[in-house]
Amino acid sequence: MTTEPTTQTEEQAEPAEDAAAAEPFRFFRLEVARTERLSPTLLRITFTGGDGTGGTGGLDGFASGGCDQSLSLFLPHPGQAEPVMPTGPDWFNEYRALDPGERAVLRSYTVRAQRPGEVDIDFVLHTDPAGPAAQWAGDAGPGDWIIALGPAVPDNTGVRFRLPEGADYVIVAADETALPAAAAILESLPAGLPAKVWIRVPHADDAIKLHTAADAEISWLTGDTAGVVDALRAAELPAGTPYAWLAGEAGMVRELRRQLVREREFDRRAVSFTGYWRRGASEDQFRYEAPDEGETGAEGEAAAG
Repeated sequence: MTTEPTTQTEEQAEPAEDAAAAEPFRFFRLEVARTERLSPTLLRITFTGGDGTGGTGGLDGFASGGCDQSLSLFLPHPGQAEPVMPTGPDWFNEYRALDPGERAVLRSYTVRAQRPGEVDIDFVLHTDPAGPAAQWAGDAGPGDWIIALGPAVPDNTGVRFRLPEGADYVIVAADETALPAAAAILESLPAGLPAKVWIRVPHADDAIKLHTAADAEISWLTGDTAGVVDALRAAELPAGTPYAWLAGEAGMVRELRRQLVREREFDRRAVSFTGYWRRGASEDQFRYEAPDEGETGAEGEAAAG
């Protein structure tokens, strides 16, 4: 993803120290190793575990369990050298008690890829205006570091894409904030599986090369996110049992899900959906709004980025 969980964070508010090894999420220190500009809008940052100081343990035990694995990042405010972030047993209450202008900026992102000792996270560099996470990413260089509340077991609630046995084809619909997850999903699909994919990006040059062994028809769209809704409505879908993954702007996701469930009569359990952000709402406003049908589901939870 490139843009944030709420309920997941609160679920981890009081981890038991003697059960730390069994906790699905724990803290990791992520240190910038290198950056790569993928497109006008996307920046990839490759992290290592650094020296693992501060009770975070570096990347030891980091276990990304799926191609849309989400994690919470705690980043410094502009002008801060490092995130102000407690990581002890009562970290959540201590964090909430800090001055919002001082405590670390909390955002959720998607693990684009994990290799031994390294994790890639792709950031969307919004510029109108740039939020604190985009500002940090745009200025980040080797040695800079942040803290992540990330997966310690592969099967965790931060993974929403779960391809069912017997699915005859896959639908993927996303905007730029969900492009990293969509790219990883396509890489995971089995050879020959039909896939219909719609991705909205701000600029034509954001249509990066995607790799998949699936029989995928990928459509890149620019302009308003409503174009994704219209494109899906006009599409002729394959016969058989579908599985759909929808992510991005919450209003777009809501309309896509309603279209599939109500108009095309998809089984609700065959549609995984996640709102990453809401048009007209700041990232912090969206995070603390009550989730509705557009942001959360049996296989997704509220997110923004």
